[in-house]
Amino acid sequence: MGSFHQKSPILLPQDLKVSIKECSVVFPSQLETDQKKKSNVLFLTNIDQVLNFSVETLQFFSPHTKFPSHVIIEKMKTTFSKLLVPYELLAGRLKVSHENGRLEIDCNGAGAGFVVASSDYCLDEIGDLVYPNPAFHQLVTKSLAALFKPHDQPLVILQVTLFKCGGFAMGFSTNHCAFDGLSFKQFLDNFAALADNKPLVVTPCHDRRLLTARSPPRVTFPHHELLKIDTPLPSPDSSNTSVFEATPQDLDFKIFKLSGTDIATLKQKAQPLTTSKQDDGHGGKKLRITGFNVVTALVWRCKALSFEAKDNYERQSTLLYAVDIRSRMDPPLPTSYCGNAVLTVYATAKCKELKDGPFSRVVEMVSEAATRMTDEYARSAIDWGELYKGFPNGEFLVSSWWRLGLEDVEYPWGKPRSSCPVVNHRKDIILLFPDINESEKTNSGLNILVALPETQMVKFQTLFKEFMA
Repeated sequence: MGSFHQKSPILLPQDLKVSIKECSVVFPSQLETDQKKKSNVLFLTNIDQVLNFSVETLQFFSPHTKFPSHVIIEKMKTTFSKLLVPYELLAGRLKVSHENGRLEIDCNGAGAGFVVASSDYCLDEIGDLVYPNPAFHQLVTKSLAALFKPHDQPLVILQVTLFKCGGFAMGFSTNHCAFDGLSFKQFLDNFAALADNKPLVVTPCHDRRLLTARSPPRVTFPHHELLKIDTPLPSPDSSNTSVFEATPQDLDFKIFKLSGTDIATLKQKAQPLTTSKQDDGHGGKKLRITGFNVVTALVWRCKALSFEAKDNYERQSTLLYAVDIRSRMDPPLPTSYCGNAVLTVYATAKCKELKDGPFSRVVEMVSEAATRMTDEYARSAIDWGELYKGFPNGEFLVSSWWRLGLEDVEYPWGKPRSSCPVVNHRKDIILLFPDINESEKTNSGLNILVALPETQMVKFQTLFKEFMA
């Protein structure tokens, strides 16, 4: 049944012995000096406004005979330059509008960052590529202080790290204002296509005014998932305050693995005790027993009950997770929408209900959270952001990379051995991402990355094992 890494399978190196060989600026390949376009400004939605922070993503690749180190570096740099044409925003800079105080992107062609580095290790010497090794932070570059002033940092920096064996890692540090998970996946698909001298897989849609607030704003729902915070005017060179800040506490990191069989077992456990729960005969929605819903329900139960508080069973626990709204809008957004087309939904319950109630009810609450996200609810949330400038409000957030398909991107040098976020020191975000079986080339399993103080982790682990027994 469900298993977990209590410790890494081998001793992980805490220093990957990474040396920076080159830091440079990559410009759009078609930005001719004789006809430099007047820079245009990209409107950022109320969803984008609160996402001014960096997301670091890693992909590891095995050696490839046709792509030795010098070829990979040249190919990466050339492809990146080409890709900055359809993604001109990535060569731009965040700025604050003098007219309304909002963040926007000045598409001025100032360029993206490109870093070449090398490690004294072979890929197989750095251990389990899935395990959250803090040393992986050495494989991404968050800023280029030597090349740019703090207020002039690129929106995206690509670091290519070469290993002694000929393998390498691609590490993207990307401002979340630029992409959500789906549009980042499309960006990588396009990167792979151009690297293989093929046309774009998807032509990105940059019309973010599709998600502009209504005038006047109309908040038509109580948005319990959002919290008003008094913040200063946004600044392009500092991240917004977030309710999910890194914690100074010592955290225990563990990965809980679920196989395809385990997930099927969870779905069976989620079956309601009576068929009336499936369809109440009065137009009620059918309980959606999906992989995400059952895993999230299990995580919610374990996380809430591991909380250290007096009379914890009487405490209200609120789960948050993000929902893609592209298909939920009326009319639907283009599937190629490039930007943040996700909104947070919530489920809330007393801990004793999570402990003593049927698992099907917990799954039902998770499922119901997403069904609230209609076009009107999404518009109301966007309008709320226009009025109040707030952030997600809950006990913790489940962030799912499970179905994004980053591990399925087919580059000329092959698919990644592993594709994962770089882990941050946050106890209030639980990550879901696929468990790739390299030998069988399958990814039906799931990794659940949890970071908690040690005593809470012991409780979480016990609850997880008991439920999966």
